[in-house]
Amino acid sequence: MKLKICLLAVFTALFVVIPASAQQKQEQPDIFEQAEMEADRLQRILDLEDWQAFYVDSTLKHDFPAMMADYEELRNSKVSNTSMYIAVQDKWMEQIDATYKKIFTEEQWAAYLKQGAGKAQKARAKRRAKAEGK
Repeated sequence: MKLKICLLAVFTALFVVIPASAQQKQEQPDIFEQAEMEADRLQRILDLEDWQAFYVDSTLKHDFPAMMADYEELRNSKVSNTSMYIAVQDKWMEQIDATYKKIFTEEQWAAYLKQGAGKAQKARAKRRAKAEGK
């Protein structure tokens, strides 16, 4: 009886505890992997041509690290004002959207805006107007 309980405890540990700890150790994808995943997502959703997906991927692989470098610069300067971080993000997202508009067809651009980018653009415009109004 004790042997059965011990075996049950061991099997429980093997099938519950170990996979849970392995999931915790999984690393988040790096910035380049995130760019690739986003390019793949946009290719599926917007039915992008291969050349369009290539340009999207290239854009993201350049702009994401550049945005992170700007964040790092703010962090190293000990900036704690969140609006400055948001301004950096807005700047880079505007640049990405401007590039996308050149790459996408009108139909793809409209679909991209409907996927949430239009709402994000309006929010950025509202923040920009508020900042200029101060």
